[in-house]
Amino acid sequence: MTDELSKLNKKAIELLLSYPKCTRIRVISHYDADGITAAGIICNALYRKGYNFHATLMRNPFTQGFERLKQEENEIIFFSDMGSGQIETIEKLGCKAIIVDHHQYLKKETSDNIVQINSNILGIDGNYEACGATLTYSLAKMMDSKNEDLVSLALAGAVGDKQYIGGIRGYNKTILDEAIKNNYLKQENSIKLYGDNIFDAIFYSIDPFYPGLSGNKEKILDLLEKLHVGENTKLEELDKKKKKQLQSMLVLNLIKNGCEKNILDTVIRERYWSDTLQCELERYADLMDSCGKGGNRSLGLLICLNDKTSFENAVKLEKEYKKSILDELLKLEKDGCKEKKSFRYFYSNDSSQGGVVSGIAANYLLDKNKPLFALTQKNDEVHVSCRGNQHLVSNGLDLGVAMKEAAEKLNGHGGGHKIAAGATINSDKEEEFLEIVDKIISKQIGGVKP
Repeated sequence: MTDELSKLNKKAIELLLSYPKCTRIRVISHYDADGITAAGIICNALYRKGYNFHATLMRNPFTQGFERLKQEENEIIFFSDMGSGQIETIEKLGCKAIIVDHHQYLKKETSDNIVQINSNILGIDGNYEACGATLTYSLAKMMDSKNEDLVSLALAGAVGDKQYIGGIRGYNKTILDEAIKNNYLKQENSIKLYGDNIFDAIFYSIDPFYPGLSGNKEKILDLLEKLHVGENTKLEELDKKKKKQLQSMLVLNLIKNGCEKNILDTVIRERYWSDTLQCELERYADLMDSCGKGGNRSLGLLICLNDKTSFENAVKLEKEYKKSILDELLKLEKDGCKEKKSFRYFYSNDSSQGGVVSGIAANYLLDKNKPLFALTQKNDEVHVSCRGNQHLVSNGLDLGVAMKEAAEKLNGHGGGHKIAAGATINSDKEEEFLEIVDKIISKQIGGVKP
């Protein structure tokens, strides 16, 4: 932990603990895996200190969500995995606030009512080196050393934000090393496969998405026949030889379909089992994402608060969520997407899922030369979710800046990371928005070579 991070954590903790135990602490967090685990960490920490809390997981708290917040009478609000891009909005709430975020920030200096802990201000890269959950964990652990048992939640958040691509690094790596040393996590090199049986594990595999296999019953049965494995075989029933053969065939599928090396390296890699969560971290993060983006946000938070029944219910609901993602991926696989000079785009049925589909398709269905946008029309608005890759980011791509600049020109709002961002604009501004973004990204990555 850096000295500056320690100093800000201490300031935030002193502010929190200055309130009497009868105070209800308001918690607002993002609704993806990182946001849910970040909320889980601070809610656990507050509860252990004797505080009541009221937590809400939001996609964006600064439109309808912000209007609801204005109607409440809160003494203090804790924002996790969001807030730095909306400092001015938060300042208008008229109450104390703590922001723990790793997204791009509007300004370093804030009003006296706000404590802002943002990794990027502290020299920690919020794209790769820290996330909302790992930063919230650093605060919780300083609040009480007993909270170090929440480390698995923190690293599940980092995994959920795909910060393992290229290897876990920076502040996340510091926390990971401590967790392994203290026996909170166990390492194992393996492929990502889970499900009721081997058939389900491949059929519903969306990340990685196996072109021609995922969602394709006939092709999966052909594959299993070659392996002499029954479709109802449990994953744990496969011996080492069969498991290795299966892994080789799945990786070969990705290689044949042009999957980039940095993504291939994430398919079979070091994975981390948590005894505390009774789950492998990426599998846990997937479950959080399916809860948050599948319309069961409170279920995800309950799981983080160690509710066993909620975990079982979430596993049942996860299959429905994955099927909806799978349907959109198969449609993209079949029909392709639309093209602009500097990016590709498609229309998604659900704004919450659009970013997920976009990120998966960018990694497994398309080449690395353009970012991919998902557009969802809802009421009088268009919600945009976009995903890039490390190749483009290293050559100047900054989707967070592009979304913010283009949306603000049209009285909308946007922002995020260099590699993943989003925006909301009025429906009648869609084509104008796409043209503006095309010019911005063309300028950012104009010199990128295939």
